[in-house]
Amino acid sequence: MGGMSTTASRSSLRTAIAGVGMIGRVHLDAVRRTGAPVVGVSASTPARAKEAAAALGVERAFDSSQELVTSDDVDVVHICTPNDAHAELAELALRAGKHVVCEKPLTTSAATADALAALAAESGRVAAVPFVYRYHPMAAEARERVRDGRAGDVRLLHGHYLQDWLSLPGDTNWRVDAVAGGPSRAFADIGSHWCDLVEWVTGHRISELTAVTRTLARDGGVPATEDAVQLLFRTDRDATGTLTVSQISPGRKNRLWFEVDGSATSLAFDQENPETLFVGSRGENAAVQRDPAVLSPAAARLSVVPGGHPMGYLDCFAAFVRDVHAAVRENGTGGAFPTFDDAARMVRLTEAVLASAADRSWKEVS
Repeated sequence: MGGMSTTASRSSLRTAIAGVGMIGRVHLDAVRRTGAPVVGVSASTPARAKEAAAALGVERAFDSSQELVTSDDVDVVHICTPNDAHAELAELALRAGKHVVCEKPLTTSAATADALAALAAESGRVAAVPFVYRYHPMAAEARERVRDGRAGDVRLLHGHYLQDWLSLPGDTNWRVDAVAGGPSRAFADIGSHWCDLVEWVTGHRISELTAVTRTLARDGGVPATEDAVQLLFRTDRDATGTLTVSQISPGRKNRLWFEVDGSATSLAFDQENPETLFVGSRGENAAVQRDPAVLSPAAARLSVVPGGHPMGYLDCFAAFVRDVHAAVRENGTGGAFPTFDDAARMVRLTEAVLASAADRSWKEVS
């Protein structure tokens, strides 16, 4: 990795956030929890940036995201804009020598995502994408039980990621638009989280898939991207699996659930109930509790409060940012955070899903 700037070697990394919607505010909270200063924000207009800076207690409002990601006063940039701006801003930031945290999808095309991942590698900068469900301690515990052999050979992978916030015909958001959001919505937005997490837990890679999609008719005939996706897939290590992804499932707020069925035990994790891990066998079933004293070291590292004191999404985000900042301070070495390479893989997977749904065939995932 290339050397850090003098400013980036300080204990507090100067961070700026492009985009101040819901996810931008989550990033801001995570950065502040690491102790790093947030020196500026940008928004869709200079006026909105000034309003957000005042409301969030941030000193500087940049007139544009392009100005923010190239500023000499910034070490680490967080890109939390609509999807169609990710590629331009990430490239500008890397070429300006910044370390980059970019929301997913990294870009709206696989070719552009691969090019950005290559640029990140060449730049010597830290380039990360917040697939933060990896940072749930009990998801990490599932991974360790697969890696150390306690689960046995992985045979089946299955689960779902369900939301309801776009379930009514009148529901809308910039993500619905194929220009701002890209050609995929439900899968690129949340299905990618499920696939990244399950691949990380198991070490398997989805190598072949067939998919169907469904798109809700919206008020006013507004064209929209897919609302639901169902997959049947095979992995590179001979497991098979199924996945349902939906943003139109009433009553489901953010239910990311997966099960890994091995030859010795089954492991199941529910993001809405993240304090336990289901471990099933022929003789007995157990709910393993999140207690740092009994978890594997990799899971205990992420378990930052005692058992019985619930952890959640914001804790995962803060742990992710801590890992990113540690890597920046160590000249890019160390850290197990998801990278631009991981994000580019999810964009390739998304394109395979859309291609399969379009012609109703099996597709290989490169």
